[in-house]
Amino acid sequence: MFARTAFASAFRRPLARPQFTTQLPSIIIQARLLSSETKAAIDKAVSSAPVVLFMKGTPETPQCGFSRASIQILGLQGVDPKKFVAFNVLEDPELRQGIKEYSDWPTIPQLYLEKEFVGGCDILMSMHQNGELSKLLEEKGVLVAE
Repeated sequence: MFARTAFASAFRRPLARPQFTTQLPSIIIQARLLSSETKAAIDKAVSSAPVVLFMKGTPETPQCGFSRASIQILGLQGVDPKKFVAFNVLEDPELRQGIKEYSDWPTIPQLYLEKEFVGGCDILMSMHQNGELSKLLEEKGVLVAE
């Protein structure tokens, strides 16, 4: 169906955690900064193919309904498997958290088209239903040639 590229090794480095020297009473401060190593690895992943999906599981065995729906939408649209790569965020916790910070989008799956963030499953579903996704994929030249 779709090709899958192993990329987890680039996400094995620990994230630098900020240290807070002052604690404010009754206020919980939580900050997480995307490390330069993780950002570079995600940049490389996003650049690895014209169509990139960060998902739970693999295209062959999605591990959540939203990832399954996203794969089905891309299949129904006719995305060329040679122009598609998926990354399983369940293989690496840093990738799973890092991609959310990278895109500033709280959920997975996440779709990128030519290095540009498109959205999650809800956005894909809406674009699929109203025809916008078909037009966008055609404009980007990522569909299987007829």
